[in-house]
Order: sequence, then structure tokens, then C-alpha cells
Amino acid sequence: MSVHWHQNVPVRKLANPLSDPHLLQHGVTLPIVESTHSGASQTDTNAVSTTEIRADCVADSDWNNWRWQLRHMLRSTADLERVITLSDDERAGLAQSKELFKTGITPYYASLMDPLNPQCPIRRQAIPSLAELEFAPEELSDPLGEDSHNPAPSVFHKYPDRCLLLVVDRCAIYCRHCNRRRLVGGGAPPSKSDLERGLDYIESETRIRDVLLSGGDPLLLSTRKLETILARLAAIDHVEIIRIGTRVPVVLPMRIDSELTQMLSRYQPLYINTHFNHPVEITPLASRACAQLADAGIPLANQAVLLRGINSSVRCLRELFRALLRNRVRPYYLFQGDTVIGTDHLRTRVDDALELYRGLRGWMSGMGVPHLVIDAPHGGGKIPLLPDYLIAVETDQVRLRNYRGELVSYPQPRHPGSIDVPYDRIYFADIAPDDDREGSEPNRSHAPAPE
Repeated sequence: MSVHWHQNVPVRKLANPLSDPHLLQHGVTLPIVESTHSGASQTDTNAVSTTEIRADCVADSDWNNWRWQLRHMLRSTADLERVITLSDDERAGLAQSKELFKTGITPYYASLMDPLNPQCPIRRQAIPSLAELEFAPEELSDPLGEDSHNPAPSVFHKYPDRCLLLVVDRCAIYCRHCNRRRLVGGGAPPSKSDLERGLDYIESETRIRDVLLSGGDPLLLSTRKLETILARLAAIDHVEIIRIGTRVPVVLPMRIDSELTQMLSRYQPLYINTHFNHPVEITPLASRACAQLADAGIPLANQAVLLRGINSSVRCLRELFRALLRNRVRPYYLFQGDTVIGTDHLRTRVDDALELYRGLRGWMSGMGVPHLVIDAPHGGGKIPLLPDYLIAVETDQVRLRNYRGELVSYPQPRHPGSIDVPYDRIYFADIAPDDDREGSEPNRSHAPAPE
């Protein structure tokens, strides 16, 4: 699929702003971002580089170097004006949101932008707008209630048998729909001591079978540092699988190299969950990155977010999920947007989401249809959503509606009997039952009482 707005991009690196005093008064911790640009002060977000940097005038060895891409992220109005024609809303959004959440876009990802149309899905995901300054009362700095399930540094443990380990606080793109903006931005990375204490907790909790590395983006760590963490987890007997959540294949695909994939392949079973939101993101470089991971025996899944006006059409979602399957990436989740501060303009109504989902199930391969879920506020966990396919459950039949809207019936068994499995008592005789308690003891003092 050809996209005509791809272009070579002039970019450079600049400082980014500090945190917002108003939000800090309301308990929102925001990162303090240090400058990586030696020629500009930390507060000079409109400083202009004397050198234009474009893909066609940069050596391939630089453009395809992931560290070069990170050093030259677009961070300011001045950067972006060298790439695209900013709308008034984008320009105002950049100016007024800079103390709320940082802006950062790799040159590669910026090269996917439509330079003239502010409705471009890349621009909408990466460039702040004035709507980001509008806070609804129900929006939260910690929409998933992670901080109330934080039993050790760098660990969030909400579910019984799995936990999340934060290993870095930087990203290669600062998505405008980010649900962890209170923690990411490059100002407060987990210390070695934090990680050790987090790993010690995982080792002590024998019911943890599954550890998800997140952040920030774990693949921004050096291969050596990442392997140190993986090796420690792999040495814990009760940890059965490791997952990595990353947007690197989408926004920094040159990071996926043979050194990294060979290292990752040593720690199977290891899974990667990535985050493509629009088919325009699936470029030849992104496809190659996914292929390198798949060829190394690493299963890939995608967690997309349903974003109003960005991918909220049946046509867009079908093409995204089909393209992912062509690239050996299994569509896993389609999330309703989280209720994080400043993102109301990006969330769809749930009834709209269900209507879109009706345009997927049955109309395309079931392998390409992800779970539509809400990650409930205040740590309520993931809740699956389905259109009303089940009409009624009766003694002799179940009445259903198929994907075309036709009513059908399914006969109940005439002799239902018990669903007990007698052989379980033999097969599981020496195996303790699952410990289904909540992950870590939650602090629910901030959560509203149920109505």
C-alpha cells in the first residue's frame, strides 16, 4: 500500500519543559525532562538548529542508527515547522501543553506525517492540540489504579498471577493518548536499586507466572542492560513467560537488529506486544522489524487503542488488522481509550466502539479480530466488550444474532448432566490450585464508592 505523504524530514533535538504546578497540587507527578541539546538552554524550546537534517542528506549509517534517531527527536514548534505546516491548533497546543506532557517524535516516525493535513493519523497521535488542556472531572492521572498496586519499586501487581515491571521511563514517541504520562518522560528512570528490589519481590511471590516489562519502552535499553534483566527473570523458577511491551517496531524500527533479536531468542518463551494504531504505520521498515523478531521465534501481538478520528472507522480497523496478520503480528487487544487527563477528545463512545466491532467480527478472519476491552478506572482490570450476539438462553435452545444481524438458534443438549471433569482429580492430584487473590493489597482510599 503506497502512501504519498512520506517524505524526508529535517529534524534536530531540543530541550523540553518542566512540570505543571497546578497538576502537582492535585497529586499528579510529572517528569522533569533534561535537555540533550548542547547548544540550547533547558528552557529554550524554540531554539533553532543551524543544520537541517534530512534522510536524503544524512548517511544511511546515521539514519538507520537507532541512537542517532533518539538524539535527533523532534521536540518543539521550531523542529516541527521544518517538517510540516503546523495548524493554529497544533501551534497553540505545543505552546500551552509543554508543561503538562513532553513532545518527542523520532525523525523516522515524523517522516510518515502528511505535511499539509493536520488530520493525519501520525500528527494526531504525536502532536498536542488545545483539547489536551481540557480536563474532564472523571479524568485521572493514574487511570488504571496502578499506584495502588505498587508493592515494590518498579512493580505493579494487579492480577493474581502476573505483574508489570517498569524498567525505563523514556519512550521513542510520547503518544498523546499515553495512560502513563505521570511516569514517563526521561526525568526519573528506575535506579539499579529499584530494579533489584522489584526483581526480589517477583522472586518472593511464587504465584507470579508472567512478567511484563514496560515503562517507558524497554527496547530503548541497551541490549546488554536488557539482557541483564531478562537473565534475572529467567532464573526465577516460577516465572514461566516474559513479555515486553514496546512501540519500537512502530516508531523506531531500526532498533530491531540482529544483536537484539539473537539475545531475545535466548530467553524463550518470550512474547512481544507492540502498538500499531493505523495501517500507515506499517511501512517496509516496520515490516522488516516485525519479520526479524518473528524469524527469531518471538511471537508478536498488537495492542491498538481506538482513537476518535484517527482509526475509528471499520475500513481503517480492518486494514490495520489484516496488515498486521500479513506481518505475522496477531491483533490482541483493541482498547477503549483510558480516562487519563487531557484525552477526552481522543476517546470514542462505547456504543460507537461496539458498532465498529460489529463491522469486524464475521466480516474478516477471526485471527484478525482482537478483544475489544475497557481497562476499568481505579484498577478495575480489563473488561471485554461484545455486541449483543446472545439474545436469550432458554431450556431447550439459545437464541442468537449472527454477524449479519440474522436471528439463529442453537439447541441445548437434551441430557446436559454435570460439567465436572472426573480426571482432574488424577491429573492435578499433586498440583496446588491457583492462588486467585488480587495481586498486591490495594489502597482503595482514592476510589469512589460503588453506586
